[in-house]
Amino acid sequence: MKLQNDLILRAAKGEAIERYPVWLMRQAGRILPEYRDVRASLSGFKELVETPERAAEVTIQPVDILGVDAAIIFSDILVVPEAMGLEYQMLEKSGPWFEKTIRSEEGLKYAETNFDIEDRLGYVLEAIRITNKELNGRVPLIGFAGAPWTIFCYMVEGRGSKTFSESRKLLYTNPTLAHELLSRITDVTIQYLKAQVKAGAHMLQVFDSWAGILGTEQYAEFGLKYLDKIVSAVNEVPITLFSKGAITSVNAVAKLNCNTVGLDWNMDLVKIREEIGETRTLQGNLDPCALYSSHKEVENLTNNMLNSFKSRRHIVNLGHGVYPDIDPEKVKTFIQTVKNYEISHK
Repeated sequence: MKLQNDLILRAAKGEAIERYPVWLMRQAGRILPEYRDVRASLSGFKELVETPERAAEVTIQPVDILGVDAAIIFSDILVVPEAMGLEYQMLEKSGPWFEKTIRSEEGLKYAETNFDIEDRLGYVLEAIRITNKELNGRVPLIGFAGAPWTIFCYMVEGRGSKTFSESRKLLYTNPTLAHELLSRITDVTIQYLKAQVKAGAHMLQVFDSWAGILGTEQYAEFGLKYLDKIVSAVNEVPITLFSKGAITSVNAVAKLNCNTVGLDWNMDLVKIREEIGETRTLQGNLDPCALYSSHKEVENLTNNMLNSFKSRRHIVNLGHGVYPDIDPEKVKTFIQTVKNYEISHK
């Protein structure tokens, strides 16, 4: 099916664009009352993720309501460890929780790799198929997965954490086990991302949410090594790597076989562009908290960011996911400001 708006794909490939494309991480849900209505009709977050028709519905909402240039499938990065055998629950107000964890070789029984992706993750793939049918070519659909290091953190820790000390401890006390688990997560993630492309994803993003808790050398060994395996194997569609907080590793990320490097709001966009040149598209990176400002200030801050771009190779986004209590009208101001911006001088 021919896309009516392929702006984000052209930007990712470094092709000519007439304006910067814009979308938001966590745009499917959170801020939209329409999403909350759908969520309230179900038992909880996991039922929404695992019900393809409803997941497709909330995936499309920001396209209709906010006017973004891409949809991103409504799912969760933790569907991968669950498919591998480590079931999780999403607890209200406290986030994900795993009853079992992997901190020894015995725990590897909860890290299966030899299974059919369609069998265990078919609900995500079906949501992608339904979404594309309903979108009818209006905008591209982004598929995604968590990076091996981030998934590793949840499988070892069993929950969210400020320090992920159990995960980091394992890197020192049993690096062989750490690499085995990371390898298994990587193998499944590659299969999962390829299945998403086959189901109809036009673009992919890999979220390394906890990249920033590792030092530069450790991230090279336990993070980048496995991202490299993913982007070397998955090359059917443009792929974005978002290593949140890994400020000292951005150049190394840009050297991997990806199209786009996602930047969080703490990263110096101008400096990074100078360092990596035109070799990669950058994505980001307005501070999500900027959207708490007045409409006029949101417009000013967005234009300041756009003015700082030294290249057309850019996809506009926030430096992280949109926060749930931000006014959707402020988000619309952000998006419309990007759409109104003249880039002919770039």
